[in-house]
Amino acid sequence: MIGINPRGMLAATATMLAILLAACSSGNAQSENLAATERALSATQQALEAQQQRQSDQQPQRGLGAPATEEVQEEQEQQEQEQEAPAVTDKGPYYVEEFSEPPMDWTYYLLNGDSRDFQLYTERDRLVFDIKGEYIWAYYTYDNYTYGDVRVDFRAKNLGNNNNNVSLICRVSDRGWYEFNVANNGLYSIYRYTVSDNNFRELYSGGVANMRIGKETNDYTMICKGNRLTLGMNGVEIRTIEDNLFEEGFAGVGVSSFDGTPVLVEMEYVEISQP
Repeated sequence: MIGINPRGMLAATATMLAILLAACSSGNAQSENLAATERALSATQQALEAQQQRQSDQQPQRGLGAPATEEVQEEQEQQEQEQEAPAVTDKGPYYVEEFSEPPMDWTYYLLNGDSRDFQLYTERDRLVFDIKGEYIWAYYTYDNYTYGDVRVDFRAKNLGNNNNNVSLICRVSDRGWYEFNVANNGLYSIYRYTVSDNNFRELYSGGVANMRIGKETNDYTMICKGNRLTLGMNGVEIRTIEDNLFEEGFAGVGVSSFDGTPVLVEMEYVEISQP
């Protein structure tokens, strides 16, 4: 449907009226009819003008016909951004992250290596550590809560080079953290990292007899409770040691490369719970 333009109708009416008035001079016999026609057209024009005024009154006003100010535009843009931004919800200190989308309350950082050779993303409900450079040490921590005692479980599948470490970390702070590393060749080590001297001190190392070697899926467990630090693999406790340096901090996971690439590890879920 084509809309009617009141201004166009008024212009056409005025033109028609002028033509009719000009015709009046041709004879007095038609004077009375033309006068009646003139009165009718005048009434029509007044009705159209009234209709146009009503339509104008219904339009939203911005004050003296001026365009919106920059302040109003900025406020409108901010409101639109707030409506589009996803809501951040508190998942609580203990929950299961299944990575259906990139979590907003986790943070990654590199302790070593070039960030251009590292990607962290979610795909097919998996958290993917995609490392193409050598000696990249990547960590991912849950930042909503700090923990004294905590348990972290996750399931990971190795899809790349076997020469890598999959890690669990607890009591992460500006002082350092505890780190449990399990290489895909079946060897493990437990470290205490101190920020002040940028030093990893090995607390224990050994082998995991029940690990599935190669491009396989394994379940990893870390328990930090009091001064006891425990590593588990596929439902079996591997080693418990004791250390008293760190008392609380964030918890998280990590993947590292050495001199063999690419390293590609997918995590199906990460569960944080009470030990």
